[in-house]
Amino acid sequence: MFERWKNEVKLVVAAIPIAGPILSRGYRLIREMRLAPFDSAHYWENRYRQGGTSGAGSYDKFAQFKAAFLNAFVREHEIASVIELGCGDGNQLRLAEYSRYLGFDVSEKAVEMCRAIFREEPTKRFALMSEYRGERAPLTLSLDVVFHLVEDRVFEEHMGKMFDWSERFAVFYSSNEDKRPAGPAVHVRHRKFTDWVARERPAWRLARHVPNAFPYAGDDLEGSFSDFYVFERT
Repeated sequence: MFERWKNEVKLVVAAIPIAGPILSRGYRLIREMRLAPFDSAHYWENRYRQGGTSGAGSYDKFAQFKAAFLNAFVREHEIASVIELGCGDGNQLRLAEYSRYLGFDVSEKAVEMCRAIFREEPTKRFALMSEYRGERAPLTLSLDVVFHLVEDRVFEEHMGKMFDWSERFAVFYSSNEDKRPAGPAVHVRHRKFTDWVARERPAWRLARHVPNAFPYAGDDLEGSFSDFYVFERT
């Protein structure tokens, strides 16, 4: 028994020079992954390529609520064309009644999916954010996007484009409070974005705030923390 124990100890000791560096590299990799800055564009590209969707907010009763408001808004103000920053998987757009539409996204896969879904509708076009060529429209849309802009730089760029690319209205559908959610939702960061607008775009006024018909009460499938915020150029 003693000899067997000695032999097992020798095997363990002999393995240390090999296992040590492997364990060390594994620890460093895990640590680097935890410390690496979140990349929202990379997150959404991976999500769509793995078969994910734009989320519950673009489906079922939430999609119906958003479409009802937006279609009525477009009719009321006789909006001829719309630019959306964050077209996602295209499901929300299936319910839209826009004369002309240009959707941008950071995800190549999202743009690819939307082009396939709406290939028979020439009034709808899609492009990567990097392919922007100076287009503008009377109305820009940001639907369930702001609270996914975890990085400050990406948030600032998105907000600037929403107003710079619009000729008259900028409509946001988002939460509006500074809060990081509890739990593993690394792709969510709530921001009080109306403060940014007041500070950075004083020529725009909040013309309308429409609370969600299904307010959030702890269940993402039953309620949403997003409301509509309509800004108009003064």
